[in-house]
Amino acid sequence: MTYWDPIPTVRALVGRPHPLWRGDRVSRDWSGPAPDGWEQRDWRGVPGPFYAANSDNCLTGRQCAPDHVTYDDHGSEFVYRQPRTPAEVHALTCAAECEPFGSYGGDGDAHWTPESVRDWWRNRARVREWAVGVGWGPWATALSDWMNDAAGGARAYVAHIDGDLGEYLRGYLFRLREGRPARVGEGLPGL
Repeated sequence: MTYWDPIPTVRALVGRPHPLWRGDRVSRDWSGPAPDGWEQRDWRGVPGPFYAANSDNCLTGRQCAPDHVTYDDHGSEFVYRQPRTPAEVHALTCAAECEPFGSYGGDGDAHWTPESVRDWWRNRARVREWAVGVGWGPWATALSDWMNDAAGGARAYVAHIDGDLGEYLRGYLFRLREGRPARVGEGLPGL
């Protein structure tokens, strides 16, 4: 798998009508920092350019981007899967635009290093344990639509961790190290 850089797609949306809406324009460049900063990002967020820091708990993120956003134990949003296509960028920017605090950022590439990505991967069991507790715990059978939805997002996150996340992160490591995606036939670094 080759890493695909979503930032040009994000920047091309600024000031233009959002592809998922009728007429409303994208209000800001979501490739910049989150208002509360990188240091406040949610620890569960997967490495990559996009993250959320101190989001609200209005539960809007999964309405736009269920394949990318889920909620913590209090309903705050975080990015569990980075976008890999323009359509996925559109979904994630929809989540960012709908979040009342504007708590999303897209400058993760300026902060993640190969070492910090590898550290995150080595400690992924902590994230997975949290997600299993939410995905198959009381929220999965609660009489609450948002809890059921959050449990579904947590289960999707576990599937991502157990599935293709490692390969994605190897491509992301190459991007961080070389400043470009790997070409066909180029080896990817190990985690």
